[in-house]
Amino acid sequence: VQLQASGGGLVQVGGSLRLSCAAPGRTCSRCAMGWFRQAPGKEREFVAGIRWSPKYTSYGESVKGRFTISRDDSKNTVHLQMNSLKPEDTAVYNCAATLRYPILSALGTTGAYDYWGQGTQVTVSS
Repeated sequence: VQLQASGGGLVQVGGSLRLSCAAPGRTCSRCAMGWFRQAPGKEREFVAGIRWSPKYTSYGESVKGRFTISRDDSKNTVHLQMNSLKPEDTAVYNCAATLRYPILSALGTTGAYDYWGQGTQVTVSS
């Protein structure tokens, strides 16, 4: 499964960005996709995850209430809407996917995912 991430960029504090992760050619009936991020000198951090059928979403504590993960079934794409951005949101964001239908508690772990897209840089300037 090839994942194509897009949407990163430079934004000011308080601004918004939307990241997208597409899996062209794949139909996702029982799978999960997620976003992780890594800032220089820091460990990789779970941002958000979404599981199909039934739909379930999960968020990292630092982004709850500001970020929203959603899916577009017609395009096999997952979006991450990021609002009220802070300088500490600056990082390389990677999307990931699995066809293994992970348990809900595993959505926030890198081990639950088998496929990773290239990173997209998000920079929040103060």
